[in-house]
Amino acid sequence: MANHKSSVKRIRQEKKRTLHNRYYAKTMRNAVRKLRAITDKEEALKLYPSVQKMLDKLAKTNIIHKNKASNLKSKLACHISKLG
Repeated sequence: MANHKSSVKRIRQEKKRTLHNRYYAKTMRNAVRKLRAITDKEEALKLYPSVQKMLDKLAKTNIIHKNKASNLKSKLACHISKLG
C-alpha cells in the first residue's frame, strides 16, 4: 500500500481514468466491428462519419494512438469502397 497521501490520490485517479479509457476504447471497437459487419454500402456510408469522429476524438485525448486511428479510418474507408 502507498505511504504518501499524493500516491494514494494518484492511485484513485488512475483507477477512475483507466475505467473511463476502457469504456471509450471498447465503445470504439464495437463501432468499428459494427461498421465492418455491414454489407450495405448506403448504411456503411451513413455510419462512417460518426465512427471517424469517434476515432479522431479518442486519438486527440490519447486514448488510442493517432496512427492507430488513421490506420483504422483508412481500412474502414477501403472496406466501404469495396462494398457493392
